Amino acid sequence: MSDNNEKDIEELEDDNEDYITLTDDDGNDVSFEIIGTVEYKDRLFAVLLPFDDEDDEVVILEILPGEDPEYDDFVSVEDDDLLSEVFEEFKKNYSGDYEFE
Repeated sequence: MSDNNEKDIEELEDDNEDYITLTDDDGNDVSFEIIGTVEYKDRLFAVLLPFDDEDDEVVILEILPGEDPEYDDFVSVEDDDLLSEVFEEFKKNYSGDYEFE
């Protein structure tokens, strides 16, 4: 996912919206269900489940303040160790809500 993906996270939480559409690096729109957010090491991450993906793998993106103060950016995380740590924190925080393999 590119750094150009924007959505107001507070709007999502306030309106109880659980869905978002982002544009990937190839210009394709990809829809996700937001299944949770994780605060980890003073950073905020969104855990997303793609609608079109049948293997139930999640996507984890970091949420950063956008240039426009009304919107946040969803940014790809390249560090595999950090992704694993964030996912472990997500599993710990949401253990009663989801079943993990």
